[in-house]
Amino acid sequence: MKALDRKLFRDLWHMKGQAVAIAMVIASGVAVYVQALTTLTSLEVTRATFYDRSRFADVFAGLKRAPKSLTTRIADIPGVAEVQTRIQMDVNLDVPSLKEPAVGRLISVDTMKTTDLNTVYLREGRRIDSTRSGEVLVSEAFAEAHGLHPGDSVNAVINGSLQTLNIVGVALSPEYIFQIRGGDILPDDRRFGVFWMDERTLAAAFNMEEAFNNVTLKLLRGANEPEVLKRLDLLLEPYGGISSIGRKDQLSNRFLSDEIRQLKGTGQIVPIVFLGVAAFLLNIVLSRIITTQREQIAAIKAFGYRNYEIGLHYFKLASLIALLGIAIGTGLGFWLAQLVAEMYAQFYRFPVFYYRIEPSVIVSGTMITGIATLLGTWGAVRKAINLPPAEAMRPEAPAKYKATIMERMGLGVFLSSSARMVIRNLERRPLKAAISSLGIALAVAILVLGMFGLDSINYLMDFQFQYAQRHDLNVAFVQPAQPDALHELEHLPGVFRSETFRAVPARLVNGPRHRQVGILGLQPNRKLFRIIDERHVEIELPEEGLVLSEKLAEIIGLKQGDDVTVEVQEGERPTFRIPVVELVSDFSGLNAYMDAKALNRLMKEDARISGAFLSVNDEKIDELYTTLKKTPKVAGVSIQSAALQSFQDTFAENMLTMVFINVIFSVVISLGVVYNTARISFSERSRELATLRVVGFTKREVYAILAGELAMLTSIAIPLGLAMGYLFAGLLVHAVETDLYWLPLVILPRTYGFAALVVLVSTIMAALLIRQKIDHLDLVAVLKSRE
Repeated sequence: MKALDRKLFRDLWHMKGQAVAIAMVIASGVAVYVQALTTLTSLEVTRATFYDRSRFADVFAGLKRAPKSLTTRIADIPGVAEVQTRIQMDVNLDVPSLKEPAVGRLISVDTMKTTDLNTVYLREGRRIDSTRSGEVLVSEAFAEAHGLHPGDSVNAVINGSLQTLNIVGVALSPEYIFQIRGGDILPDDRRFGVFWMDERTLAAAFNMEEAFNNVTLKLLRGANEPEVLKRLDLLLEPYGGISSIGRKDQLSNRFLSDEIRQLKGTGQIVPIVFLGVAAFLLNIVLSRIITTQREQIAAIKAFGYRNYEIGLHYFKLASLIALLGIAIGTGLGFWLAQLVAEMYAQFYRFPVFYYRIEPSVIVSGTMITGIATLLGTWGAVRKAINLPPAEAMRPEAPAKYKATIMERMGLGVFLSSSARMVIRNLERRPLKAAISSLGIALAVAILVLGMFGLDSINYLMDFQFQYAQRHDLNVAFVQPAQPDALHELEHLPGVFRSETFRAVPARLVNGPRHRQVGILGLQPNRKLFRIIDERHVEIELPEEGLVLSEKLAEIIGLKQGDDVTVEVQEGERPTFRIPVVELVSDFSGLNAYMDAKALNRLMKEDARISGAFLSVNDEKIDELYTTLKKTPKVAGVSIQSAALQSFQDTFAENMLTMVFINVIFSVVISLGVVYNTARISFSERSRELATLRVVGFTKREVYAILAGELAMLTSIAIPLGLAMGYLFAGLLVHAVETDLYWLPLVILPRTYGFAALVVLVSTIMAALLIRQKIDHLDLVAVLKSRE
């Protein structure tokens, strides 16, 4: 072994605490990177495999009713490879394990075909037998939520009559990997289920023989999708067609695609922050080591070692620390990826979740860490290479003495000798103090970054369910009804307040940009469904014109005061241009609001209503649910408390897991940064502190100098770190923003307090560890030194 290599391992052993701390910071960054990319790869492979094997469609369209003879004309559209027509209806369900009504989506299946588009995967039981009436397959999410198995049954209100659905199998579908009903912001597996029924049985129940109300298409490779959508819309328009959409806008796929996009954002920003801190630490540590090893470097050069050999020696030192971090982080990242994959397997419904470990992730993680290490150590290594031997043989020149600001202000008499020494040292080495304080500030910022997601989610839920949507139930009708339907709702058991709404499917068009949305017409003086902005200011609907969410306006290129073309896709399908009167900042969906009377006028209809928001008496809620289950005109009931509970049972639990992982990494980084700062400070001043012991200072007094310096650095770092944490959180919010929802940038005082507390505890722990070093200062070496 070469002499420099022996020195390398001696140095590593001497700085083992610092080396492990830096390695753990690197490991945290590598682990987050490996976990995010491995989960991302696994999710993409799993989705692609399921889509391919189930022949997931490329185009989807709904309509009111069309004859099956139209299928041939649809198939003749250039670029269409295959057409599947079907019947799709939403009905009320009476589930034995549920007091309130649930919504079931019935989808027809042609049992005579062995393969079809959107083929369901049979998880349990058998396929439907067309010779037996009432047989259905049920979605796995709904079945698990109610403990349903083949042989069980549920009742459904089909076309006004109560019928029994006999479950013969449990299935999965590529259309419902993320099972959520259009218009909802959260999935609710207990109150929304998908059922597949024989096509002839379903057609007979809804008088849809030789007709369909839903169509999906498979396109040829290289087909012009926008042109296909345009032609399909023209064909379906006479039959009440609603704008067709491509796969990217299919609801389940959009949620899944947004999750993948968020993983990419997390996999880019968080590791960059973590590895940036690690590179910063490496730079500080090596710079300070080189400063304390000036005489060693001079001796090495005097023995004939060349500059590149000395530079390589210190690069090796940094590389060994980085390799330790990479090894720990890679193993930890793969373990976390498997843990997250199991969590996703419960949240997203796939037949098999393919956990895929890609060698490229290890290679790219190693390369990124290597680059961070190189950048972090280059400045320090250059300093070692450029240090002349004669200069290095002399100790570093002491700082110039001058009175501190406190002393010039006449306040020095109130400070102890230890306190004056602390202030003098920080003031005479401002750059070193600033760098040390910045390192601790980064630890604070990372803690804020790890915790803020929970604050944002909690704020979003309070905003949605406590301030904006205050109703208990949302009742939707099968068809738009006359206003007297409201009187029927008001006389239901337990209802003491109701507010009607009119929901109209429409396409907003602004030049080449367009978006399919639902315009919600609302009554004035609302209390149950309010439109409020992020400052909790209620927005009043104008007598004419639209109020749009800022995200929707951004997507179609609109600003306040612009006119937009509205193509209604219901009734007589009028088209009109109206102004965008106001934009509102909300956090979920692409929303458009109008005054209900104004919407009725533009629709050229009497005062029609699509449903109502209800506030109910909890004591009569069971009676109300029983009545709603038996009401044919009710298409569905959404329960606010149930949606919130569903969120807490699924999404919030997953979010807590991810926050816990981030916080653990953040705490590790915090400990590593603060300990290194304390250890470096001690290494730089060990001779000075030993000299103070020789001249008569007690161990407590010497310790007070070092601990006081660390305390002042931390007190400066904490407010700086809190501000940096806010900045990092803002970058992450922007990275994970999607069209369907986005997180508000909200950081509660408790998060700031937690970050500050962790760093303070880390500072105290680091100070206690340094106390042991002070007890073992080499006083004899100080007495022998020439200076």
